[in-house]
This record gives sequence, structure tokens and C-alpha cells, in this order.
Amino acid sequence: MSAKIFAKVSEKDVTKAITESFLKQFSLYSESDVIIVGGGPSGLMCGKELASKNLKVLIIERNNYIGGGFWIGGYLMNKVTVREPSEKILDELKIPYEKATKGLYVADGPHACSKLISAACDAGVKFANMTVFDDIIIRDKKVAGVVVNWTPVHSLPREITCVDPVGLEAKVVVDATGHDAYVAKKLEERGLIKTKGFGAMWVEESEDMIVEYTSEIYPGLVVCGMAVSTVFGLPRMGPTFGAMLLSGKKAAEILLKKYKFK
Repeated sequence: MSAKIFAKVSEKDVTKAITESFLKQFSLYSESDVIIVGGGPSGLMCGKELASKNLKVLIIERNNYIGGGFWIGGYLMNKVTVREPSEKILDELKIPYEKATKGLYVADGPHACSKLISAACDAGVKFANMTVFDDIIIRDKKVAGVVVNWTPVHSLPREITCVDPVGLEAKVVVDATGHDAYVAKKLEERGLIKTKGFGAMWVEESEDMIVEYTSEIYPGLVVCGMAVSTVFGLPRMGPTFGAMLLSGKKAAEILLKKYKFK
């Protein structure tokens, strides 16, 4: 037999380490300062900014991976573009990039995405992936949390889908769910807001407008990234990511300015 180089650990030790650590974290983050729904570039950027201020931030992501379309760019070609001045975010995150043309820069999607995820984790953001947003919690006319379930539950045959979701409380919720704007749509279902649906692609106009319109659309709910276009009826951006990063940053600034976190 070859010499053993790893510590003596059994299967049950591995299982206990995973379950105990996850359940401890999930319990701790059942009440957060901010819950961000959507782990794409705008949600990650927002989370990084907030967690760096020592806020308790949980990102909910329905997929088994974090990063959204930031990994793969446009048309399954894993290059991502950003327009000036958002290359400053790439500089901040130490993401290499090249100048494509005046005011336009291109970077490797996997490198950019992994750097942003790493920065969010380093700041203290925690994640619940394979976790689907199901509904909102509203108290005293203010969003006070989210209702979530395991993503696979929605793929089960209808007759066995009676798996109740659970609630997670937060002082503020951020909708970073892309064009679907899932959180905002739940408010719309209840007649509390009206969304307009996103418009046709117009890169030159859309990015400025998405950053401009990033805002709190209902007490306790801030919308950022592509969800902004759906809420306000703005043109879609297409495969350029600068506005998503700057929108996430602005969403964090809005929360830090308005809400008092302890």
C-alpha cells in the first residue's frame, strides 16, 4: 500500500462537517440585514459593497452556480464587454481587460466572474444556491423578507410538490433577478406596483438609464441590474455588463444612505 498523506477521516465526518456547517449558517442568516435575490453581476456587486461595510448579507440564487450570464458573455462566447467608465470596477477587482475600441473594453468572462465572486466572498457575503425565490414577506406596508424553497421542488410532479417553503427575514431586500424581476412581480401581483416590461435592445441608451433608475421601488425593496429595465420599461442592454456592475454599486449606496443598520 502507498504511504498515507491525508488525515484519517471517515464518511460520517465529512457528512457531519457539511450538514452542521450549512445548517448553522442557514439558521444564522434566517435574519439578515440585506437579502439579495439573484447572484448575477449586479447582485454580487451590491452584496460585495454592503458586506464590506460589515452588513450581514445573504444572496439567494436559484441555480447551482453563482454569476449569472457574467460567466459566458453573449451568444455563448465567454468574453464580456464593459463601457467606460465601468472599467474602473474591473481595475478595482483586478480583472485584466483589453481595449476593444474607444470607450469599450473586453475581458474574459470566467476570470471576471470568478474575481467578482471571490471579492463578494472575501467581503463576507453568504450564499444559498439551488434556492428559488417563492414569495415576499410584507409587514406594515414594507418588504420584510423573502419566502424560499429548494429549486428542485418546482420540477417535481404536481401531486408530490406539497413541500412548504420557509421564510427568511431582512431589513431590506434587493431584486437582482434580471429581466424576470421576480420580486417586483410579486408586488405587482398584489396590486402594490405596476411594472412596464423591458424594451428593445439599445445599448447606448440603456446602460445610463438602468443606473439612473436603480432605486427603492417600494419600502424595503430596491431593484438593480436588468430588473430595473423590466420595472421601468427601459431598453434592454444586451451582452455588456458595465451598467450591471454600477447599478449594483448604486443599490448598495442607496441602502447605506437610507437605512440604519446595527
